[in-house]
Amino acid sequence: QVQLVESGGGLVQAGGSLRLSCAASGRTIGSYAVGWFRQAPGKEHEFVAGISHSGGSTQYADPVKGRATISRDNAKNTIYLQMNNLKPEDTAVYYCAASMTIGVPRSGYRYWGQGTQVTVSS
Repeated sequence: QVQLVESGGGLVQAGGSLRLSCAASGRTIGSYAVGWFRQAPGKEHEFVAGISHSGGSTQYADPVKGRATISRDNAKNTIYLQMNNLKPEDTAVYYCAASMTIGVPRSGYRYWGQGTQVTVSS
């Protein structure tokens, strides 16, 4: 069992940056790949970025490529999502989720956090 808690969201102007954190408790997060997803009002969950157990492999969705960096510190049981050059269309609730391997569909993520709101003003 893994519990995930996101933090770092907030209100930021377009062009600004945020670093989201996903703190894990329970079983060590080093046993899992982790993904960040987001959900805007009225839309489906959207994959943002993923990272393998060791951090050696990462994936990014096209809308955030070049603006997002996912990383992890397994010693701190924490995963990060650095978002730069934020755009109003990045406004959403951001969730972290844990799966057994990177690259699985959303249904493959077993543990989910409660989310953190990111709002980007124009």
